[in-house]
Amino acid sequence: MSVPGIIIASILFVLGMAGIVFPILPGAPLLLVGMVIYGFFDHFIHLTWPFYLGQTILMLFVFGVDYLANIWGVKKYGGSKYAVWGSVIGTLLGIFALGPLGIIVGPFLGAVGGELIATQKVNQAVRAGVGTLVGFLGGALIKIALQTLMIVWFFSVIL
Repeated sequence: MSVPGIIIASILFVLGMAGIVFPILPGAPLLLVGMVIYGFFDHFIHLTWPFYLGQTILMLFVFGVDYLANIWGVKKYGGSKYAVWGSVIGTLLGIFALGPLGIIVGPFLGAVGGELIATQKVNQAVRAGVGTLVGFLGGALIKIALQTLMIVWFFSVIL
């Protein structure tokens, strides 16, 4: 067991978990980077390629949750396909235009705009926008679970 490796990995794990709340931090990738750094310290004795493959798959699930939770929220709150597309476009534009805040505001505004194009009903459009916020919060809970699983798996292998 490499103490410096564990310290560096643990710092990256804390930053990775903070990435759930602060979208400017790439959460799951930071976890994986911490594990790879630990692997270098440990000469990859404990962490093998099947471990890294599994961790990479979990990381991809975390990425998928971001998009799918947003779409689920819009649909659950009665949004049309225009609202769904608006939320996806709003996510992409929001990140570039508003930085970290754009992760929340972009999908909301995109869903509202998309639903206004589809139905021209303000209350329905705002409801679809609220669905993106619900999806974001639900997605955050799932990401907490997945990222915690990644960390627990790491420590169960090295200890």
